[in-house]
Formats: sequence, C-alpha cells, structure tokens
Amino acid sequence: MEKGDLRLNLDKKPRVLVTRLIPKEGLSILEEICQVKVSDYDGVLPREILLREVKGVDGILCLLTDNIDREVMEAAGQNLRVISNYAVGYDNIDVKEATRRRIMVTNTPGVLTETTADLTWALLMAVARRVVEGDKFIREGKFRGWEPLLLLGNDVWGATLGIIGLGRIGQAVAQRARGFNMRIIYFNHHRMEDKEKELGVTYYPFLELLAQSDFVSLHIPLTSETYHLIGEEELKLMKRESYLINTSRGPVIDEKALVRALKEGWIRGAALDVFEREPQIEPELLELERVVLTPHLGSASYATRTQMAILAARSLVLALQGEVPPYLVNPEVIE
Repeated sequence: MEKGDLRLNLDKKPRVLVTRLIPKEGLSILEEICQVKVSDYDGVLPREILLREVKGVDGILCLLTDNIDREVMEAAGQNLRVISNYAVGYDNIDVKEATRRRIMVTNTPGVLTETTADLTWALLMAVARRVVEGDKFIREGKFRGWEPLLLLGNDVWGATLGIIGLGRIGQAVAQRARGFNMRIIYFNHHRMEDKEKELGVTYYPFLELLAQSDFVSLHIPLTSETYHLIGEEELKLMKRESYLINTSRGPVIDEKALVRALKEGWIRGAALDVFEREPQIEPELLELERVVLTPHLGSASYATRTQMAILAARSLVLALQGEVPPYLVNPEVIE
C-alpha cells in the first residue's frame, strides 16, 4: 500500500501518541492523517508521563518497554481504538483487556526475521570464538604475540545446534546453520514435520535437546509457560562445554541460575541480547568472561527498523480508518 492510499475522511484528525522517536518513514505516514505527539523523553517513558500523555488519544504506537495495561487504557479514555506495537512480541500489552474494550492490537512480525537471525549468528560466533574477550585483551595492551593456549574457544563447524522454537526466526537460524555443516535439532510446542526435510532439522524432546546440543538458541515468545523455561534444572542438563544464546525474550531465562551455571561451570558460556529485567542487567553477568551481552539489537539494522516503523504506522492508520490491519493480534475485536 502506498502512502497516498492512506486517507481518513474525518473533519478532525485523530490524535496519536508515539512513545519514542521512530524512523521518519513511519512518522510521515502518521502525520499525513493524524495529530502526532512523539515523546521527547530520553529513555524508557516513565509511568507517570505515559499516563499523562495518553489522555484522549485515538491511537498509541508503543515499544516493548511500554507497559500498556488496564490503567493506561483507562487513562487514554473511550477514544482509544488501536495500540500498535513496534515489535513482534506483545506481552507488554494486556491484550485481553484491550479486546474487552474493543481496541485493536497490532504487531510487526516478518520484517525482522532475517535481521534477528543474523544477530543470533553474530552472538553465537562471538561467544564461541571469544571475539569480545579478544578485542578487550588487545585494547588493554595485553597482546604479546601468538600463544598456543591464548583464548581458546569452540569450533562451530560440525557442532550440534539446538533450536528451541521453530518459528520464522528459528527457521532462519536453521538455514544459516546448514552452511556450517551443523547437526540441527529442534524443539517446538508442536512438531513441524513439513519443515524437517526442508531445513534438515530433527525433532527432539526438550530435555533431550538440552543434553545433546553444543549450542542452544532460544526463539520463543514470552508466555506463562515459557517464563524461566531455562532454569537451574535445565542448565544442569546441558553439556559442560555448551553455550546458551538468547535473542527472544529475557525472562525465558532465570538469570540468577544462569550466573550460577557460568560460575560453577555447568555450561561454558552465554550470549544474550535480551534480559530478564531489561534494561537492568544481572550485575554478576557483567563480571563474567565467556559472556557476550548486547543491548537488544536483534532488529537493529537501518532497513529493518525502518520497515518496522512503516508497518506499525500503517497498521495504526488502517485501524483508525475502520479497516482490518494485516497483523491484528486480537481478531476477535472485529467479529
């Protein structure tokens, strides 16, 4: 759909709150038909500011860091018709409450699949070959020349990769693993036999996958069932020389258990792009070697973040026009 197609036949432009600055391509779509207020707060929007700014809006374009619950919807008032999440996940939104209020909730799946899979591989390679530690080692002036035992890591070629969650991103990660001649095993809440031959992957029960894998990569949504999916019991099942990579949602790992696993050698290393109490980081993770940490960069490419902005903005506009957006999380609101 071209921007010129987005027209709203109303005498008064609807009011929209964007909780943080997004790429201009998305804002221009909103500004064409809406009164747009973009938060100028530098950081995660504090609760009291969010509650104040949503008053009287027709739509909210928010981030994963914004908790859009009953209180926020109540503060917005009866005009609120759509909440567009600038993310794939939407556990930051009380979808049940939104549905009760007949408010559409949308997200931005698909556009960030390949970019997030790329970052997964960047993390996997970095932690396996100790790239970040090596960079720090040189910058601190410690490099004295080649040494036989300096910063030894693990081979990726031919290793076993265990993928937990074979959705879009999990499948993209599997496709990349084939180029490294890896043995690829997966666990999903339902077996995906149609993808097994296509991707060259083999289904394993969850606990068995943990025990068999050299690298475990998480690609699951955050739900009540996946909260702390990886805890002390699961970490103890993993190989002592294995690595845990997480580009999904932080709370699927019990970070205190992970710290203990790393300190006591239950596993060899971890690479995390998301955190349990984001943006707070478990302090001991910052002190450990063989740990790579990135600040939620999964979708952080120019092209992907721009496409996310365009999709989030178009979804919001379509909902305000009374049309059905392409990625409606709660379709029951239109039934």
